[in-house]
Amino acid sequence: MGPGDAIHGVSITAPIGCLVWASSLLLKAGAFEHWRVGKLSRKMPTGGLHTEIDLSYEQEWELYHNSFSLCSKKLRVCMVELGLAYRSHEIDLIETGSYQNVGREFLAVNPAGTVPVLVHRGHPVYESHEQIVYAAEHAGARGMGLLPSEPELREIVDDWTDRASLVGNPLESIDQRAGHCIPGLTLPLFATTVAAIPYVEIFKGLFTHPNKERPLIFAALKFFGVRGLPKLGPMMKIVARSRDHMARHLDALEDHLAKNGGPWMVGEIFTLADVSWVVVLDRLVEADWEEVFWGAGQRPHVAAYWQELAERSSYRTAVLDARCPNVRDGIAALAEAKAGDRALRAALEGELGTS
Repeated sequence: MGPGDAIHGVSITAPIGCLVWASSLLLKAGAFEHWRVGKLSRKMPTGGLHTEIDLSYEQEWELYHNSFSLCSKKLRVCMVELGLAYRSHEIDLIETGSYQNVGREFLAVNPAGTVPVLVHRGHPVYESHEQIVYAAEHAGARGMGLLPSEPELREIVDDWTDRASLVGNPLESIDQRAGHCIPGLTLPLFATTVAAIPYVEIFKGLFTHPNKERPLIFAALKFFGVRGLPKLGPMMKIVARSRDHMARHLDALEDHLAKNGGPWMVGEIFTLADVSWVVVLDRLVEADWEEVFWGAGQRPHVAAYWQELAERSSYRTAVLDARCPNVRDGIAALAEAKAGDRALRAALEGELGTS
């Protein structure tokens, strides 16, 4: 379906048409949606284990996750590294096809509508930075390897794990967490992956998703496409800000790896900090930022670190092999668009540190 197609009898012929139609749906949702979101917000769970919640389960460990979600990737890598088998429940996000994450069935698992959710013996654990610690603490000797007990090493692991995490609003604390730079740097990839998603699916988010800006953003990305992204000034400002802050985070990573000698965050020991950073660097590769941040000989320690991470079997099993066709197509389309349009590449990549 293209920009001129009809959705439920409404012709979408311009960006303003998308927004007008979306606004009309939002108004029709009216009081019911206000009541629904308000009710859900009172039930939003905090991070960590919730023993007061009992979910049906078949295996000791079960995982509700999405193939594209950064935090889902992190938890899957962790589970593979720990050797913990789990029952998989794949949950769609709009980026991979639909708003399954805010459907009734999944909201019974997580009222916040976010993935991943780790379930241990029927009790959910929320927030990925807490999930990986919980899993490591319950994985015996292999867990102790990923989560060292020595205070000095644990401090390094905690610091770099936190720096790679997504916690709360990603547009806040962008200077403190590299993970918060990821959504902005993924916007070009969102523009290519959403191309295959029908408008009718995107606009369903106006009824079901608590964040009403999200479906409108994806509708705009679909309409303009990646080549039209430079026309979306507010989004380009987010890209530029995320790009410049990520450069500073990677400078810090380069310095850290140079001082400790690598190959991992704490030297010879692979830890949860490395689990957290493999998915951050993977997303930069997915969204065609690799050459910008560690190509042409810049940040050589980061480049070597990425190569070590990419060679681990956990990365192939939990990330590469799990990529869905829509995301694979989006990655290829983004690379092709940037390779064939120098102006687009220049607009996205800019001059680091000047925005």
